[in-house]
Amino acid sequence: MHPPVLTIDERSNIEAGSWFSKLSQPLREAILSRAMVRRLADGAILSARGAEAQEWCGVARGAVRVSSVSLSGKQVTLTYVEPGTWFGDIALFDGMPRTHDAHAHGETTLLAVRRADFRNLLSLHVELYEALLRLNCRRLRLMFDAVEDLNTRPLSARLAKQILLLARSYGIEQDGEIRVGLQLAQEDIAQLLGASRQRVNQELKGFEREGALRIEPTRLVVLSKDKLLAIATR
Repeated sequence: MHPPVLTIDERSNIEAGSWFSKLSQPLREAILSRAMVRRLADGAILSARGAEAQEWCGVARGAVRVSSVSLSGKQVTLTYVEPGTWFGDIALFDGMPRTHDAHAHGETTLLAVRRADFRNLLSLHVELYEALLRLNCRRLRLMFDAVEDLNTRPLSARLAKQILLLARSYGIEQDGEIRVGLQLAQEDIAQLLGASRQRVNQELKGFEREGALRIEPTRLVVLSKDKLLAIATR
């Protein structure tokens, strides 16, 4: 049996990733030559909190939901890793266990680089160290922004900002509307924001009345980015 390979669209997603596309061609080819294609069904677990890190991954299709469970048993979603994004390197650097659970959200295709191959890439390509350092600096800045927003901005502003980010990452533009391709229930959005589903539902209905978006059963449709931006900056 031949090993699975990326489709044209999946390879395009990887190569167009904002981080990966800035690497030199030799390094991009070296990474791709060591990566295995993994296809996961919706909800399949990729790694569990506390597990030993084995792989560094890039999302070629679908998404990966990074989450944890609080002491009270509440599910908390930190982020959805989008196509073109690489993740999982931190635990390979420090040797500590995984800090969160990771599950496929929708049918998902990954490129997975085993730990030994990851270390080999680092030993052969100093560029990779520098690129991953920049990547983690960006992650840290985004984390500080999220903490600041959580402590200083109302839910309506944080929700509008999150929808704009989802539209940028997963948006499919058609006839002046932007359909968020990532299927998220209101509970999923609430977990991202650390809020209740009821409060998120109230805010979304308010956005809908203002003509900023349309609510569909499993996705959102952005009708006006300008109106959402105005809400996000209130």
